[in-house]
Amino acid sequence: MSLSLIGRSFLTLLDFTPEEIRYLLDLAKKTKADTKKGKIHRRFEGKTLALLFEKRSTRTRCAFETAFGEEGGHPVFLSTADIQLGGKESLEDTARVLGRMFSAIQFRGFKQETAETLAKYSNVPVYNGLTDLYHPTQALADIMTLEESFGTAKGKTLCYMGDGRNNVARSLMVICSKLGAHFTIVTPPELNPDEKLREMTAPLAKESGAVITVTPDINAVKGADAVYTDVWISMGEEEKRAERVRLLSPYQVNQKIMDMTGKSGSIFLHCLPAVKGEEVTADVIDGPRSKAWDQAENRKHTIKAVMLATLVR
Repeated sequence: MSLSLIGRSFLTLLDFTPEEIRYLLDLAKKTKADTKKGKIHRRFEGKTLALLFEKRSTRTRCAFETAFGEEGGHPVFLSTADIQLGGKESLEDTARVLGRMFSAIQFRGFKQETAETLAKYSNVPVYNGLTDLYHPTQALADIMTLEESFGTAKGKTLCYMGDGRNNVARSLMVICSKLGAHFTIVTPPELNPDEKLREMTAPLAKESGAVITVTPDINAVKGADAVYTDVWISMGEEEKRAERVRLLSPYQVNQKIMDMTGKSGSIFLHCLPAVKGEEVTADVIDGPRSKAWDQAENRKHTIKAVMLATLVR
C-alpha cells in the first residue's frame, strides 16, 4: 500500500481509516519478522523521543524505549516529578518547548485533552500511550495477536468481559468497527460504554460488516474466537474497588467461561497487568489458550510500526 502517515499524531484510532490501520498492522508484522531474523536497522538515528508519564507503566514504557532505542534513536523518560507538565508552566508552553527539542512525544496519563493539546502546540507527532478514554497502541497489539492466531480479524468474534467503559474496551470497539471484527462487550449495565461512542462506531461497523453488541448476559460469550478481560479497577479509581468487585465478580473469566465459547481453538487475551483470582483465574491466563504474553510483546512491534510510519520517510 502506498500511503504516507509522516507527521501524523496517534491519539485515537478514530482518526485513522481502515486502510491506514491495516498499513500499521502489516508494518508491525514486518518489524516483528525482522526482529526474529536478527535484522538490525538504524531508522531512528539522530531522532529523539520525549516519554511523558503521569501514570506508571511496564509494557508501554518498555515498548517505546526499546523500539526507539534499538533503531538508533534517543528516548528520554520524563515523569511529572521531572518537568512542569501543566504545573508551574502551562501545558501549551511545555508542548512548544518539547516540540523544539524532540522529534516526537509519547504521553501516558489521565486526560485525552492533554494528549490533544500536546499535539496541537508541539508541531511534532504525539503518541497516546494511554488516557482515560483511549488506549490505541494496545488495541493495535490486540488485533495483531488475534490475526497471528486466526489469519485475519475480519469476521472473527472478540468478546470483552468486564468494565465496558474503560479505555481498552473503547479502543477495541473502534478498531473492530473499522476492521470488520465482531465485538461483544459483556458488562453490567452500570458499566456500559457511553452512548456517544456507540453512535460514532455504529456507521463504521455498518460499513465494515462488524456486529457490535453490548449485553450483561455472560452467555454472549458463546461462539467467541477470543475472550478478553482487563483489571476491574483502573488507575485513579482505587476508591471504587468494593463497588467494582461487587459488580464485576459475575464476569470473571475462568475455565467455565472459556468452555462456554464452544470452540476448542478460542484464545484468551489480557492487556496486563492482571490480578489473578479477580478478573481472570490463574489457570486461564497461565494456560495453553492464553495469548497475553504475545500481546505484551506485540505492544513493542506495533508501537515501532506507528513511529516508523510517522517519522521515517
